[in-house]
Amino acid sequence: MKLGVNIDHIATLRNARGMNNPSILRALEVCHKTKVDILTVHLREDRRHIKDKDLILLKKNSLIPINLEMALTQEMILIASKIKPQFICLVPEKRNELTTEGGLNLEKISKKKLKLLLSICLKHKIELSAFINPNAKTIDLARKLGFSTVELHTGSLDRPKANQKDVSNINKMIKYANISNLIVNIGHGLNFNNIKLIKNRKYVNTVHVGHFIISEAIFTSLKNTIIKFKGLIT
Repeated sequence: MKLGVNIDHIATLRNARGMNNPSILRALEVCHKTKVDILTVHLREDRRHIKDKDLILLKKNSLIPINLEMALTQEMILIASKIKPQFICLVPEKRNELTTEGGLNLEKISKKKLKLLLSICLKHKIELSAFINPNAKTIDLARKLGFSTVELHTGSLDRPKANQKDVSNINKMIKYANISNLIVNIGHGLNFNNIKLIKNRKYVNTVHVGHFIISEAIFTSLKNTIIKFKGLIT
């Protein structure tokens, strides 16, 4: 499995003071040195952490493929068409949420906007994925709508003791998505302990981790946290 590191909360800390510390580019340097596979940033509509200038700086300086998490809006489609990240992951957004609360409702998204984004991705060879809940119906719909990749929501594992039913379902859906000819990524709420519950890892392309890595880095450094997580998935 590859490791995708989400550095949104580096920007959260920086924005608390309104200066440039901690630096996004310094975080990028650490990701380069630790050979992170994918760099994830979520440009939210409310710009609560990553800003437009961050995205431009990262695209200019990153040797690591960038995965842009975004809502399916006209504004974000325009930004994506200009930045041309290597990966785009469509995620749901609510202004009052603390973090992403669940997978994207594919039945309610704008098919017109999706068609436009798909054409942009095809033209610029961008891999488009949808962040979805781990169930067969949604996986089938993602494939039908033209997604080549899905990122399965693993937030249910983020508990002191994960429910075995949730563990079983996530592993089952990882395999189901894979045999449905989709590239399978997983993310949300993953940490040193619950990543061990992913048994069908041979079907997983990339593990995306953000909040935990940045939080753990406060105590053990960003470098050491990334190295330890990589050791758990390889």
